[in-house]
Amino acid sequence: MTKNELTVNCRDGGCEPLLETSAGEKVFRSGTDSVIVTLPKDRRIISNSWLNGGIRDDINVLINQRIGRHVGSENELEEGSVEGYLSHVVEQLGYSASNAAALLTAASMENVAFVTHSFRGLEVTAIATAGVEVNACSPADPASYYQENGKWQSLGGTINMILLIDANLPAYALTRAWMTATEAKSAVLRQLMIPSRFSEELATGTGTDMMAIVSNDSASLQLTDAGPHSKLGELICKCVNQVLLKALDQQSGISTVSQRDMLVRLDRFGIDEKYFWKVSTSLEGENKKGPFYDNLRNISRNPVMVALISSILHLVDELRWGLIPENSAKKVSFSQMRQLDNILNLGVDVPYDYLLDPKESIIENWVRVTSWIVKRNV
Repeated sequence: MTKNELTVNCRDGGCEPLLETSAGEKVFRSGTDSVIVTLPKDRRIISNSWLNGGIRDDINVLINQRIGRHVGSENELEEGSVEGYLSHVVEQLGYSASNAAALLTAASMENVAFVTHSFRGLEVTAIATAGVEVNACSPADPASYYQENGKWQSLGGTINMILLIDANLPAYALTRAWMTATEAKSAVLRQLMIPSRFSEELATGTGTDMMAIVSNDSASLQLTDAGPHSKLGELICKCVNQVLLKALDQQSGISTVSQRDMLVRLDRFGIDEKYFWKVSTSLEGENKKGPFYDNLRNISRNPVMVALISSILHLVDELRWGLIPENSAKKVSFSQMRQLDNILNLGVDVPYDYLLDPKESIIENWVRVTSWIVKRNV
């Protein structure tokens, strides 16, 4: 069997059924590599698929396809291109490539999530896989590659969404639904404080996100607005919010609980356990690496520490964005740091005058004060 060969043909009934919408769309899973959405007639679709992307009315199947992590560029695909590879996948699953669109991801289809919301006669279903660990990004981050001669290079981590809307949307409303879903996706990542992997900013998506939105041209309900003020927009946002929270937790273990960690919050600034240890070795006291790490991890998950670092990092962000001057940001953040002994009930006097240095960055000062406290309690 070649690396791109599939062993399950859904047309032969070999797939696991996952969901059927009230309008007749059916969702199946083929192993851990493919999620298949079969569409009834009269569907209008917008997608950024390499295969039959754009706005189309001749698509009868959508595929969310897992690509092997060993594949780093188009040249490593046996078909020589993404479009060729996706055509191959569709045909192997038993469908016609000329009437299919497909999304690519490195996420396992075991971790697919789906959510449905409805209001009166309107129903919206969202299906998603999501990974953000490798290439989450923010607008204006440095580029990762330059496309030459149409060739593509792979990066792991992708948010793929399929939205099924049981309403008749003209093309302009379909594009507004795309905007609304994209805004909702970005809001989820900000809500979870997902860091960009290419800058100190918070991520708004990944560099390889894909999406397909389906509307029902035969539906009696015709809607012309999918913006956030509309009921359709509200349902889209609710579905995207909930489905991405599920998908990120299932694929990457990222949740509101996992983000309650000082080290997680500092990650986008290049600060990790090793950096804390390096700083601690320059401070007075005996150096015990194992106990230091244990105490650092423990204090890092203290909700009070998470709340305090969140407040301070927001000052750092506003300073970087030019919203507040540096002296004001340092004055407030230093004042907050000076409360650490009281907040943590340390019972010792922290030498803040010795540890805090206005000439260094806010984050450098935070690391030094925290390292002193951690080392003191080893």
